Amino acid sequence: MSESLEKYLKTIYLLINKNSYARVTDIANELKCTKPSVNRALKVLNDEGLIIYEAYGDILLTKKGKNLAKKIINSQTIIKSFLTMVLNVNDDIAEQEASIMRHSVSEDTILKLENYIQGIIDISELKCNYNPESEKCRKCAKGVVTAKYKNLKI
Repeated sequence: MSESLEKYLKTIYLLINKNSYARVTDIANELKCTKPSVNRALKVLNDEGLIIYEAYGDILLTKKGKNLAKKIINSQTIIKSFLTMVLNVNDDIAEQEASIMRHSVSEDTILKLENYIQGIIDISELKCNYNPESEKCRKCAKGVVTAKYKNLKI
């Protein structure tokens, strides 16, 4: 799947989680693109069985689409976390680069990055229902990792 289609799928997932629905206008506004561009992408996503969409209606994710969107978000979150927490890359740059890097590294590499980050973060220390998809949780975990990482003797 192309990076562009992944952005559409991810945006649909995030809009549904935020608003309980996603519409063409919402996607166009979020991605700063035209409605015809959104409609072309939706047709492809619909044909691939990732969404259910009829013109002028709400957009629904299929189970396959929801699982893929979660996987995309998780992979990008892991890479971004590594860039920001370990390499101290600026958040905006890390967001852009994580999206690009996700297409260049294997699932095995992403898993190893995740294991490395989890080795730094002791999730039980957070004393909450940590959710890596939540911006609030990522920022909180970032503080924990930054504090722990600075205390490591390298």
